[in-house]
Amino acid sequence: MRRSDRFHERRRGDRKRPRRPDAGTLPASSGSRERSRDVGPYNRELRELLAGIGAPKPAPFQPDPFQLEALAALESEDVLVTAPTGSGKTWIAREEIRRLLDGGKQAWYTTPLKALTNSKYAEFTEEFGAERVGILTGDRKENSDAPLIVGTTEIFRNQLFDALRGGDEVRADMVVFDEAHYLADEDRGHVWEEAIILTPTRIRMLLLSATIGNAPEFAGWIS
Repeated sequence: MRRSDRFHERRRGDRKRPRRPDAGTLPASSGSRERSRDVGPYNRELRELLAGIGAPKPAPFQPDPFQLEALAALESEDVLVTAPTGSGKTWIAREEIRRLLDGGKQAWYTTPLKALTNSKYAEFTEEFGAERVGILTGDRKENSDAPLIVGTTEIFRNQLFDALRGGDEVRADMVVFDEAHYLADEDRGHVWEEAIILTPTRIRMLLLSATIGNAPEFAGWIS
């Protein structure tokens, strides 16, 4: 046997086997079982308490005063709505669009992003029916003669330019500018400015934003 073999043989023989736990030693998991038994009654009390509370009864939707005020104002003037995300700005647009479509009129809904446009198109298609909703972006053109068109702000601005050159009119009785704070965007803000300026006075404008800080000044500019 070579020296190195004897060395490794001796080293293997020197290794100690792990000592078995004493008979009186509890496994590590027993403590957690003890604790789980201790908190068991509290869990039962919590479940009983929650079961007694129950779920709230369904109730009809009640719009907030600012939503009703915006709808009333849209009958005679342009409206800017500034409110936090999730507070119900889109509800105002949806209800006004519903009123217009039911009256045989037309509307445009603009967004700054293709992804948001696609999302709103799917939402409104489900809400109003596929035959009443179209979409216009740089990538999609579907049902462009529908009474409700969802598209990017650039497409709406381009339609305004085309109508101005050709002496035609944009087919809309109201336009919604979602994410209207893009007016302040350094690169694309001119698109919103041009669209707002070129929109004929016969077309009501509804501007929605969660982040416009100078709302009174903004509203004064569009009025």
